Amino acid sequence: MPVYTVSHVDPLRICVIMVGLPARGKSFISQKVVRYLSWLSVKTKCFTVSNVRRQDYVNQPSAEFFDPSNEKDREIRLQANKDAIDAILKWFSEEDGCVAILDSSNVTVERRKTVAAIFKKNGVQPLFLESYVDDESIVQANISDINSTSPDYEGLSKDFAKKDILQKIEYYEEHYEPMDVTRDSEYSFIKMINVNSQIIINKVSSYLQSRIAFYVMNLHIKPRYIWLSRHGESQYNLEGKIGGDALLSERGVKYSKKLKSLVEQYIPNHEKLEVWTSTLRRTQQTAQYLDYPKKHWKALDELDAGSCDGLTYDEVAEQFPEDFAARDENKFEYRYRGGESYRDVIIRLEPIIMELENQENVLIITHQAVLRCIYAYFMNVPQEESPWMSIPLHTLIRLEPRAYETLVTRIKADIPAVSTYKEKGTAKLGESNDKSKILAGEVISSSSGAKVAS
Repeated sequence: MPVYTVSHVDPLRICVIMVGLPARGKSFISQKVVRYLSWLSVKTKCFTVSNVRRQDYVNQPSAEFFDPSNEKDREIRLQANKDAIDAILKWFSEEDGCVAILDSSNVTVERRKTVAAIFKKNGVQPLFLESYVDDESIVQANISDINSTSPDYEGLSKDFAKKDILQKIEYYEEHYEPMDVTRDSEYSFIKMINVNSQIIINKVSSYLQSRIAFYVMNLHIKPRYIWLSRHGESQYNLEGKIGGDALLSERGVKYSKKLKSLVEQYIPNHEKLEVWTSTLRRTQQTAQYLDYPKKHWKALDELDAGSCDGLTYDEVAEQFPEDFAARDENKFEYRYRGGESYRDVIIRLEPIIMELENQENVLIITHQAVLRCIYAYFMNVPQEESPWMSIPLHTLIRLEPRAYETLVTRIKADIPAVSTYKEKGTAKLGESNDKSKILAGEVISSSSGAKVAS
């Protein structure tokens, strides 16, 4: 069952209504909120008006489509908005949704009044979220991101895309009425000014509204990488044991030495890098050759295996057969006797995620279950699937959050290591052949610098 439900947390369902000009990061923020709330077990879905428009009406319109004096196309834009709102109301009623996000511009007072009235009439609590940006460097970075990731500009030149987006912005600016505490005092809203340089919060009171406000206060939308790695191969890995506080194996020590050169070769501005590890010896030993500021987080410790700590999976199956079967049946919810579940790990990781959203140059060295949870957050992996993701040893993982997706690159240290992956229904260890359980993205061999088949 979800941790948060409409009936137990908020008396009303919530629709987050985005507000702002084009190239203000609205879609990026929308997707981040979806990932965060879904990760916390809040049933959340984003409804993007441009997706509705592309699917049902116009695929790749030029900026003239958004000209306010263009009555014919204005009707299409209004219809696409109506279709998205109808889809939200249907989702709430038929799928018991909790938080919907309407990703559109809503730049006029009249438009916001109309949308809010529709949701209130249908028992949905409107929460406006405005991204107000007058910092030209942020706008230009967002234009570049739209150009490279938006389906509207797929296959079109960069020069055309930039010119077209700027024209589109001009059309919207003609009627833009930013949200105002005095004029819009009746509404619940969050106004982000230049991302998180300043935040204005008005009438935010319910639990989930407060969680959303707290989360966006920690966001920034600058292009950046997140760097992840498991610890090097440990003695327990060699023996097939779970948990514990073992030291690295000989090959694990080789990886710790190689990691230094990987960081210097692949991480831009590594001089300003900060390294986060768990409090367990194998992660700190992996970071021993990295001469950067370090933080040791208890929240990054491996999932606590409780009574099964130090056992092999064969021993768990033999000594706790019912538990072994129950964990395979629902790995996300299963809690080891005296230990933790994946859900427990997510709860203790939330402060890490908040801190991580504020950072630009961090390498996290931690454990398999913890990395599965972090990866699930950035990639919006469903909860029931996240515990079955394969996170290989001796691999530096680069995540690049973008507006419409997170790009993944795996850099292999080319140092052999055992597999600690266990398929459902078996106690044997070995990598999965199921591609859906393998991390997304391209794989690079550090020894050759070439891309390899994943």
